[in-house]
Amino acid sequence: MSFSIRRSLPMIVVALAATAAVALAGPPWINIEYPANPLDPTTRDAVLVVNTYHHGTPTQYALSGRAEGIVRGERRTVNLRFTPTGRASSQALTRQWPTEGRWVLHITLKQGDEAEAGALVVLGADGTPSRVTVPTRRQDQWVIPRAITAAEVVAALSEAGEQQRGGR
Repeated sequence: MSFSIRRSLPMIVVALAATAAVALAGPPWINIEYPANPLDPTTRDAVLVVNTYHHGTPTQYALSGRAEGIVRGERRTVNLRFTPTGRASSQALTRQWPTEGRWVLHITLKQGDEAEAGALVVLGADGTPSRVTVPTRRQDQWVIPRAITAAEVVAALSEAGEQQRGGR
């Protein structure tokens, strides 16, 4: 009997490893929650909350982000810091960029070296989110998130400027 178990053990290990790889396969997802709950002390002063998922399952991912802005005609970039909330898959974002100028938020999560999801948030003249975009691509029957391009950031900054001038 022990010979049979010893012989089967490598096959069991391979099967479990394959199952784990399938469980980890698939893209992450990101969404923006606005307005943040003012009654929750972990999100009270947040401009927005970022929620992250693996498929439909709330999953904690490290976030990175930048506020990209135009202040007095000059391009500015502010690296963003996110604060954990009471929910394992949510992080709050407080205002870390100047009140003057026009701004967009470029928020990214990475799943390993390959999968990336991003959210691009256009801020209105009052500094609150006016539009959120999560860029995607089609892969077979799936909608897969993708990285945000530099051209999309430039277009969003232009949109933020139009909103400040009252064009939209």
